[in-house]
Order: sequence, then structure tokens, then C-alpha cells
Amino acid sequence: MKSFTIEDINAFINGEVVGTTTNNITGLEQIQKANENQATFIGNRKFAALWKDSKASLAIVNDNLDIEPGDNRVLIKVKNADLAMAKLLESFTPETPHFETEIHPSATVDKSAKIGSGSRVGAGSYIGKDVVLGNNVTIYPNVTILDDTTIGDHTTVWSGTIIRERSVIGAHCIFHNNVSIGADGFGYRPSDDGRGLVKIPHIGNVVIGNGVEIGANSCVDRGKFSSTILGDGCKIDNLVQIAHNCVLGRSCIMAGSSGLAGSVTLGDGVIIGGSASIKDHTTIHSGATVGAGSGVMNDVAAGKTVLGYPAVDSREMLKQWVALRKLAR
Repeated sequence: MKSFTIEDINAFINGEVVGTTTNNITGLEQIQKANENQATFIGNRKFAALWKDSKASLAIVNDNLDIEPGDNRVLIKVKNADLAMAKLLESFTPETPHFETEIHPSATVDKSAKIGSGSRVGAGSYIGKDVVLGNNVTIYPNVTILDDTTIGDHTTVWSGTIIRERSVIGAHCIFHNNVSIGADGFGYRPSDDGRGLVKIPHIGNVVIGNGVEIGANSCVDRGKFSSTILGDGCKIDNLVQIAHNCVLGRSCIMAGSSGLAGSVTLGDGVIIGGSASIKDHTTIHSGATVGAGSGVMNDVAAGKTVLGYPAVDSREMLKQWVALRKLAR
């Protein structure tokens, strides 16, 4: 079990220590569940009132909150408790699953594949023809990586993920369980005789930048002609759909159960709330935010926040909701 003194903790986050305690810190926990050997976090005034009844010995708090430490307890005041929490969580992260060998005997690795230094391939995984894995790539058990795919250094692919042929994956990416990269896009047209549907082939690929993280059971479909592209630093939650020929700029965020139809373009730093859906061939410009559950039918200007179904300027939608509430009365 890891154990840290208050001095050790503050060395990680460089805050202002207020109070003293004889207890060491062996873990992190929510304020209402923490015990005397755990630290907690207070980044909002609504949680400050819970501190007096908490059993935690240490709280990392925003420096604009007026809180006293209490007996045998410590506060460390920082500018941003959430960012401090991220640093401490790294320090308390358990070890990752163990590999007995770098390439498990039950893995199938094509003789033409190139595996970089320090890379590991787990049991039951398949590495196809002319695949290139960079250095220190981790492929957990039962992953499939098909022909002509390249994966950059220090990328981690968790079990159940399938990366289809010709995908290009950057460095320092994380794909969680059962991610699908490069499946066919959803494209059909009525047949000439009107009795069925004709499948539209998708012959493009997927290109993913550096530092991209994709949550469990999310899908990124291949392009129809060229590439579906996710820019550097994008963060994709669980159960997200990104359709064929979408282009995401840098550091976009998509929350769970949201989806992009085909050929959607997101600028840099766009935020898509949970369960939001974006119509095909729509552009959401840099810095815009789409509220949870919204349906975007038209382009969204840079920096704008839209809300509702169909989505409109958030201030306008809030006015509509207030008016409806008044009508109901």
C-alpha cells in the first residue's frame, strides 16, 4: 500500500499547507466516504459544508474557499483542486496488468509486422500483414489490428478493440475496451428496382492524431473516399459514434452517447455534451459547445453555445423553457 506524508503530497501539487495531522495518506476518496488515512478534494462551495463532518485527514481545496482545517486535519490550498486531483491520482494509480513475455505465445503476429522496442502484445491478439507498432506500445489480450495499420509510440490498446486495415494511429493514445476503428461507414441507396438497398463501399481509412483517448464501445468509421480524422488531444467518451469522413480538430471533447453523422467538421476545442446528435455535413466551429441532449441541424459559429432540439443559441432556448413553464401554470 502506498503511503505519503503531507509533505510528500504537497511536493506533488505545490500548494499552501494549513493545519497539521499525525496521519499519513494512503488513498483518495469522496468527501463523504473518506477515512482518516485518506485525502479528499473540495473545488466548489457546495461541498465545503461537508468538510466538518468528513473523516478525511486532508482536503485539497480551491484557495478562494473559506474553510478551516479542524483538529488533526490539514488543508492544502491550490488554485485548481481538480487539476491537483489529477496529479495525485497519477501518484496513487495501481500497477497495470502484468505481462510475462513481451509477445504472448498465443498471439498471432504476421511475419511482415514490425514491432518496436519495448512493445508488448497480449494473449490471443492478432497483428496483421505489414502492421507497424512503434516503441513501447501496449496491446492487451484479444485485440485485432489488421493489415497496413501503423500505431505510434506509447499507445495503449485495451482488450476487445478492433483496428481495421490501413488505419493511422498517433503516439500516446489510449483506446479502451471494445473500441472499433475503421469499420465501414453507414451508406445505402435504394436499388433501381425499388426492392432493396445498395451498399455504398467505403474505401478510405481513419487517421488519429497524438494523445487521443477513446472510451469503451465507441466507434470511428472509415472514410468513404479519404479519411475520417481525429486531431491531436481529442477525448472521446464511452458509446460515442463518429461517422465516415468526419474531421475533428485539436482537443475536442465528446461525452457519452453523443454522435456525429457523416462528414461533420468540428473545429479546435469543440465540446459535445452527452447524447447530443449532429446532422451530416454540419460544421461546428472552434470553441463552440453543444449542450447535452441537443440536436444540431445547422452550422454553429465559433465560441457559441447551443442547446435544445433542434439546437439554438442557449440563451434563446432558456427563454423558451421559461415561457413554457409560465404557460403551464
